[in-house]
Amino acid sequence: MPTEFARLMLAWYAQHARELPWRGVSDPYAVWVSEIMLQQTRVETVIPYFQRWMQRFPTVQALAAVDEQDVLQTWEGLGYYSRARNLHQAASEVITRFEGHLPTTRAELESLPGIGRYTAGAIASMAFGQDEPALDGNLRRVLARVFNLTMPLRTPTGQQALELILEEHLPHGQAGDFNQAMMDLGATRCTPRAPGCVQCPVAAVCQANQLGVQEARPVAEERRKVPHYTVTAAVIQRDGQVLIAQRPAAGLLGGMWEFPGGKQEPEETLLACLEREILEELGVRVAVGEQVGVFRHAYTHFKVTLHAFYCTLRGEEPRAIEASGLRWVLPSELAGFPMGKIDRQISLHLSTNVKI
Repeated sequence: MPTEFARLMLAWYAQHARELPWRGVSDPYAVWVSEIMLQQTRVETVIPYFQRWMQRFPTVQALAAVDEQDVLQTWEGLGYYSRARNLHQAASEVITRFEGHLPTTRAELESLPGIGRYTAGAIASMAFGQDEPALDGNLRRVLARVFNLTMPLRTPTGQQALELILEEHLPHGQAGDFNQAMMDLGATRCTPRAPGCVQCPVAAVCQANQLGVQEARPVAEERRKVPHYTVTAAVIQRDGQVLIAQRPAAGLLGGMWEFPGGKQEPEETLLACLEREILEELGVRVAVGEQVGVFRHAYTHFKVTLHAFYCTLRGEEPRAIEASGLRWVLPSELAGFPMGKIDRQISLHLSTNVKI
């Protein structure tokens, strides 16, 4: 028999569940793709990417059969590109290890690249009806308010408290709906700021609401200062083409293409920074010309201001010292190479302001 909290959540979800393209489908692959895309990304952003992805790679077999560059280009703009690489790698493992069928148990799901404890619980409960919790940010916030948790949730004590609550309230045979109900409640009512307690289906059992401390829950963790980096990049020109470099597979934006360059060091001018970076990355010296533009982007843990300059080689042939590969391409061809947002800004600028 569900607890009162679970009963209220399930009743509300039955009437108010959001209509999402990955809900109401019998394909575990679609649930898997949606959950990977939803990691650290809002539903509104994910929907068009999910729809485009499923048109391009409708099955796990279709995904496993394509090149990683196709995968990265389809994912471009969604960020956290390791998610796309892990999806691609995991698809191959599903083919070879599980005969093309996504495994049904939490343990087997967690053995696949890119699937951690939360994602495994979400897939197991939503796609396979398993009695598994799925603790995402929305669930954590809802539970912290309903049960008035007074400790930071990311601590061992906070994690233990959440797990004990779910152990008590997870309804047998309905974990998928229960998890999705709390996701929807956290996204539409129990929001981080100004929660809509008047319209909340569990307001009567919410301890934080009764005490008037709902906006103080979850307990805030100490925020770290977000670092800012000044970066330079070279648009190296030759015979009507520009040089792009492919980032190593491991690390930030792995496998994506970029205009070579790097971070400015203390007391270093932009010109000196660019010359040093190109020498370190490509083993060549360049003549730095006029500025292409200044481009800005905020990543999750840091911010970047990038200064791009037109450059020409001083005679040597560039080598892929720190890159996986180099390509000379026409500005009109840049759209065919997957890039991070800041390099895409440069490429779009070049396509409309070509100076070769």
